[in-house]
Amino acid sequence: MSVVEYTLAWLRDNAGKLIWLAAVFVAAVVISKLVSRALRTLLDRSQVPSASIFINLARVLIWTIAVAMVLQPVFGINPTTLVTALGVGGVAISLGMKDTIANIIGGFGLMLGKVVQPGDLVTVAGTTGVVKDITWRHTVVKARSGDEIVIPNSVLNTSSLERVTTTSEGCVTVPFTLKSGTDLDAASMRMIATAGEATAQYTADGNPPLVKFTGFSPYGVEGQIMVFAKPGVFASTIRDAAVRSLAGMDFFEQRAATGE
Repeated sequence: MSVVEYTLAWLRDNAGKLIWLAAVFVAAVVISKLVSRALRTLLDRSQVPSASIFINLARVLIWTIAVAMVLQPVFGINPTTLVTALGVGGVAISLGMKDTIANIIGGFGLMLGKVVQPGDLVTVAGTTGVVKDITWRHTVVKARSGDEIVIPNSVLNTSSLERVTTTSEGCVTVPFTLKSGTDLDAASMRMIATAGEATAQYTADGNPPLVKFTGFSPYGVEGQIMVFAKPGVFASTIRDAAVRSLAGMDFFEQRAATGE
């Protein structure tokens, strides 16, 4: 028997199995897309935060059912036997995947407990940014610079998390030292006016610059001017504009910066 004849004979003998396999595969693809779309719409309308962890788990469930439906008819494998075999090796697998399991449980804890949701502005593990998404393994935080930081859910679930306001997140400080004997009120008004004008295009609405005095040093009065960047503006951009506008003011003590 030639290869072609053997192939045709095999296809004829297994036509029913192949048709069933194709039908289940197509059905799983269609159902997965429909369920994902419906689940995303439902989550957007409800109080439950919409994150990919729920959609991904729904897809896993659908494909698990699809595989179970073809094991016996197509491959001759009893699903019960396979489940038993997986149960025997489940302990070893769970030990090797303990970090992944911790991330999944941590993700559910974060979402169902509403500890953090997509769109929240947070500071965690030294990173400040907007929560973009929570997947089954990690949480994606997008910083002001545009960088996306991936934090494992197990870390996020055990680290201290701080919800911050837009104002505090955009706060940029520029330290200074005033010469002894300087009129603090006059200097403050001049710095606020100068820095405010120089950073007007970068400053958040309703948040003009502020001056804060922090103490004394051998050189004079220590303090800092605070400017508040609007969303999308780099901290370095507004800091540079503020520093350039304040440079050369006669009441600043230059020796404090040089350490002389």
